[in-house]
Amino acid sequence: METASNFLNIKDVSTAFKIDGQYYDAISHINLQVQHDEILAIVGESGCGKSTLATTIMGLHDPAETKISGEVDFEGTDLLKLDEQGYNQFRGAKIGMIFQDPLSALNPLKRIEEQISEVMDYHTDLSAEDKHKRVLELLDQVGIVNPQRTARQFPHELSGGMRQRVIIAIAIACKPDLIIADEPTTALDVTIQAQILDVLRDIQKENHAGIILITHDLGVVAETADRVAVMYAGQIVEQGAVEQVFNTPEHPYTRSLLRSMPQRDNENDDLYVIQGNVPSLQKMPATGDRFAPRIPWVPAEAHEKNPTMHEVAPGHEVRCTCYKHFQFPDEQGSVKA
Repeated sequence: METASNFLNIKDVSTAFKIDGQYYDAISHINLQVQHDEILAIVGESGCGKSTLATTIMGLHDPAETKISGEVDFEGTDLLKLDEQGYNQFRGAKIGMIFQDPLSALNPLKRIEEQISEVMDYHTDLSAEDKHKRVLELLDQVGIVNPQRTARQFPHELSGGMRQRVIIAIAIACKPDLIIADEPTTALDVTIQAQILDVLRDIQKENHAGIILITHDLGVVAETADRVAVMYAGQIVEQGAVEQVFNTPEHPYTRSLLRSMPQRDNENDDLYVIQGNVPSLQKMPATGDRFAPRIPWVPAEAHEKNPTMHEVAPGHEVRCTCYKHFQFPDEQGSVKA
């Protein structure tokens, strides 16, 4: 629900990629809001459109190969109407992005200090001395033990966890209002993952930033986020406060994701497996519930022909009416396919 305190309003945004001369939607009619001092998590399987949404907000798509519609209202400016020069006024200064793969995001030929300083070169008039102090301050803030040494090193000399911290330092160098973190803990061990999440929470509190946390890890969402949006096949299928979505999930996809998580109190070693796969862009259904083929035991009449979002509780929305009829095959009263 849109309120005056939202500083990011994503309204009916769709992004389509050109394949063999035709455009296919990667994300469809996305509506989301972000406030200061909150973490919005976007979750879903690989290929559901999470990263496409992030790069759409950041304006990182080739306009010759991409068709984007809708509105991304950031503090009163529709980002989608900006040209490259206009976007550059926001990237780094007002919006920071933590990329998924720090090794490919960092320049292998430049020292760490030079890479962190670049964003300040563009957006500030700090002296060389002040930029050096700021670099050391940022490295310390993200948990680098020896900032002086790390500032002089090259990316290949750092561990994966340290490179991820450097990427975070670059993203927050100008204290942006919005931080987009695309799978910031992927490929990190559990201990480092927890440290990175603590860094993000500290930054949020210090800068009053809003954070979009993109992840497939529901455990990370439960520990970190305030609100969560569940994506499937380019659409938001459920959104609400973390407590709402985790405690009273409604959409069959959300319930399936949660059931596929390992449970400590589950005596059965078998994990629930969701049938089928996310459809490819070229095979994405134009109408109907996109998750329906993966729950074939739910009757066709339970699905809306053109599914819309329904409010099931204040701030808690779910797409399609099929949630009213959904049960897992092993639940009493359900019918197996």
